[in-house]
Amino acid sequence: MATYHARLICTLMALFTFCSVHGAWAGPPTDQLREGVDRVIKILQDPDLKGDKYLDQRRAAIALAARAIFDFGEMARRSLAQHWEKRTPAEQDEFVRIFTALIERSYISKVDQNDVARWMTYRGETADADYAVVQTTVTLNNGRELALDYRMHKPRDHWRVYDLTIDGTSMVSNYRAQFNKVIRTSSYEALVARIRSNLAQVEYSAPAAASAGTGAAR
Repeated sequence: MATYHARLICTLMALFTFCSVHGAWAGPPTDQLREGVDRVIKILQDPDLKGDKYLDQRRAAIALAARAIFDFGEMARRSLAQHWEKRTPAEQDEFVRIFTALIERSYISKVDQNDVARWMTYRGETADADYAVVQTTVTLNNGRELALDYRMHKPRDHWRVYDLTIDGTSMVSNYRAQFNKVIRTSSYEALVARIRSNLAQVEYSAPAAASAGTGAAR
């Protein structure tokens, strides 16, 4: 995948985790996002999971926590965009699996490394029925501030993230543009092969993620 795109995704995921959280309560979406962040931080700070000896256990715990926060199925569907409906149910299930693995492995390898940010301040949220945007500001170690917003929806009884934007740049939009280019210039099969090739190059193997539901586009 493109170097800039990979760097953006890793930055988004790392910023999500390595923040000391503060700020006022703003509503259910913010509250549940904060709980998810705290859950991952608690895993990283657990003395019983420290060190290389417990690497697999620690990363498996992070993967489970991430699945409670992120709706990987919705991310996959939105990233594939108009090409999603052209796929068979079996192909859709397969794509969600490999897309989830792609995100999870980048996410977990980053959150298990050094801090890249100091603070994440919750600035507020906007909500419309079952969709919301939780607005935050992240202060990096070099003092720079970034606007990091979480787009969330509530497919059932819990708010989950389906996209993130950093300084206005959407993770899903970046994937959508990249995936669409590969499909247009080659084929859907070529895209799947490329993602599988990327996964084969990653040493860490995350637990298989369950397929998520696919709600209507927003």
